[in-house]
Amino acid sequence: MSSPQNDDSLAKAATRTAESVLENFLWNSRFVVLLAVFGSLAAGVAMFVVSSLDVWHLFEDVVKLFGASHGSRGGIHQSIVAGVVEIIDGYLLATVLLIFALGLYELFISRLDPAIEDEMSAKVLIINSLDDLKTRLGKVILMILIVNFFQFAIQLTVDTPLDLLAFGGGIALIGLALYLTHSRSEG
Repeated sequence: MSSPQNDDSLAKAATRTAESVLENFLWNSRFVVLLAVFGSLAAGVAMFVVSSLDVWHLFEDVVKLFGASHGSRGGIHQSIVAGVVEIIDGYLLATVLLIFALGLYELFISRLDPAIEDEMSAKVLIINSLDDLKTRLGKVILMILIVNFFQFAIQLTVDTPLDLLAFGGGIALIGLALYLTHSRSEG
């Protein structure tokens, strides 16, 4: 017959074992983040490739536009600028995906040793918290929105004074957003 004290220590040992198994399982479940890391990285690479192909197509279009020379200079200029803005937008989105992938990896899996060794990368890519990741992503997303606003502004036709006032208000809000983003990162 076993003593109550012996039964109590067996129960405590079983509880510790079960707790240890559960904690190890929970800790190792963080590796599911690798799905988001590799998915974001693959999507980022795809966006870099697509945007680079857009650069190639832009140059082809420029050669065609100048070869035809039937269009007005303003139309050619507007077409080229719109293409460049679209390319910038694609590269910014690819950058968001890359920062997101690297940030998730650093937060949930491990520090990137090559980034720590490289002084330049250490400032750009090291993510210390979810707030740090959100701040970095927010800044790049703000730049994407600014580029999209610029793309809209290129095609804008001002019909009434209210249109011009709304456009000026949009520019003022962009300036305010940039100011607040910059002042928050310094403080």
